[in-house]
Formats: sequence, structure tokens, C-alpha cells
Amino acid sequence: MVIKVFLATSSGSTAIKKKQQDVVGFLEALKVDYTQLDIACNEENRMWMRQNVPMEKKPTNGIPLPPQIFNEDSYCGDYDTFFDAKEDNTVYSFLGLPPPPGSKEARAEEEEDQEGADDDREEEEAEVQEEEEEEDVEETQEEEAE
Repeated sequence: MVIKVFLATSSGSTAIKKKQQDVVGFLEALKVDYTQLDIACNEENRMWMRQNVPMEKKPTNGIPLPPQIFNEDSYCGDYDTFFDAKEDNTVYSFLGLPPPPGSKEARAEEEEDQEGADDDREEEEAEVQEEEEEEDVEETQEEEAE
């Protein structure tokens, strides 16, 4: 799986440049394999990006601005959703990648899995206890009937 980051290398917008640098710098820090695709110098990249950003994710003017992030052909999100994932320690999930062992995101997933297993175990124990109580009631009723 290749992460594709659509950028504009010759953007006149300082805000766009900073957002692009933030995304690329963070991916590099995480050692995530990604490809930069320039929409300023390559019309095919620009058209592909615009066509593949989901309609509900496009701004009101209909033209998505870089950076836009994809996992192969699957849309991950724009800078704002990337930033939210970064803040929530869910970047790997955002990118559709498995988190590396020992990462915060992997530990969080393990804790969720453990909590789910604990919940399942508690439900099973409650069901067993309920069945035992029902059996006790039935036995008591049978004894009283005799």
C-alpha cells in the first residue's frame, strides 16, 4: 500500500505550504512509505486528485486544495482530518495502515481489544449466573410442588 500525498510544490499560499510540510514531516518522522504527487506541475495529478476526493469532502467551491491524502485509490482525508488523527494518535488508522507494535495507537488498540474481551467475559459470567439462578428457582418450585 502506497500513501499518496497530493501537493502543490509552487503554491503561493504560505498556509498551504505549512500544511504540506506538516503532513510530509510527520509521515517521515513515522517512517511511513509515501509518494508526493505534484498538482502544480502535473495536470494528470491535479485532475486525478480532484476527481477522487469524495463529493461530500469537497469545499463549497468544489475544488479541493492540497494537501490531500490517499491510500492507493482510497481517500484518507485532507489536512484538517489528518491533523485531527494526529492529535488523537490515530494516524495509522486514518491512513488505513496497521500501527507498528509498541506505538501509542497499537497500545490503544490492544487496550480496546482487552476491554472488549473483558466485556465479553463479564457478559458470559452474567449469563451463566442468570442460568444458575433460573435453575435454582426451578428446583425450588419443583421441591415445593412435591
